[in-house]
Amino acid sequence: MDIDRIAVDESVGAVFPPERLVERLRSCRVDAAVTDGSPPSLADAQAVVTLEHRDSFLDLEWVHSIQAGVDRFPHDGFREQGVVLTNSTGIHGDAVGETVAGYVLALARRIHDHVANQTEHEWSRPAWDEGWTVAGERACVVGLGGLGRGIVDRLTGLGLDVDGVRRTPLPAPGVDTVYPAADLHEAIADARFVVLAVPLVEATSGLIDADALAAMREDAYLVNVARGGVVDQPALLEALQEDRIAGAALDVFETEPLPPGSPLWEMDDVIVSPHCAAYTRDYYRHVSTVLEASLARLDRNEDPVNRVL
Repeated sequence: MDIDRIAVDESVGAVFPPERLVERLRSCRVDAAVTDGSPPSLADAQAVVTLEHRDSFLDLEWVHSIQAGVDRFPHDGFREQGVVLTNSTGIHGDAVGETVAGYVLALARRIHDHVANQTEHEWSRPAWDEGWTVAGERACVVGLGGLGRGIVDRLTGLGLDVDGVRRTPLPAPGVDTVYPAADLHEAIADARFVVLAVPLVEATSGLIDADALAAMREDAYLVNVARGGVVDQPALLEALQEDRIAGAALDVFETEPLPPGSPLWEMDDVIVSPHCAAYTRDYYRHVSTVLEASLARLDRNEDPVNRVL
């Protein structure tokens, strides 16, 4: 693959200014420019860096997703057209791990309650037994890839005991027990925090359903920084409304933006964030590093980094 011009789709503007990445790429051996996805703006480009999919990308040689997830791209169409698809796996672990640590501490220390009270100018201390410390509690991280690794490191740093779930139950640093996916319910049964960090694929769609929620402790919290489709959202709403689990911290949803009428907005022990767990001011720098490594590999007639298709 011979790449001398890379387009940066304007959709990445939801995460960082596309011009920042263009500047970084121009320091490599390639030309770069911002595109709106129209064929004229993609003229002479062989590759695009993007957040969203556009049908015009099917005429390119290479599409790079700034996210780890690639469920929004038409895999069959890419295969038919011979388009190479890569992602940004490996760059999000620090930011997502810190976000999860923030959720865990907020829920345990009741920080979300204080923030809500502040908006009402309400001086209201928690009951003596509402707050607790996370050291010695157990978490189960479902998915031990790049995201999961960053989460495990932060949670063990806070003193939590951590189990994990992944397809191949090989030992992982900092993880007490690694369960195969078939033993998901057993893995989450003893966890105070169940943290989802898996990609959305056929095997993980609706993974956390009514049965999985029923397997969780009544004082457990669900943390989802994966994809909304990994959770059966109606089942989650029912479990929360009936107090069958203690609460949740949710960064992703079946429908995004989360509709204004969703009951999740009003729930006391639910933290809602707008699919931004991975956001950091260094995001574009991290993406650039992956692209630079891919270009170097292409020069050696090797596959680019993180090739999916």
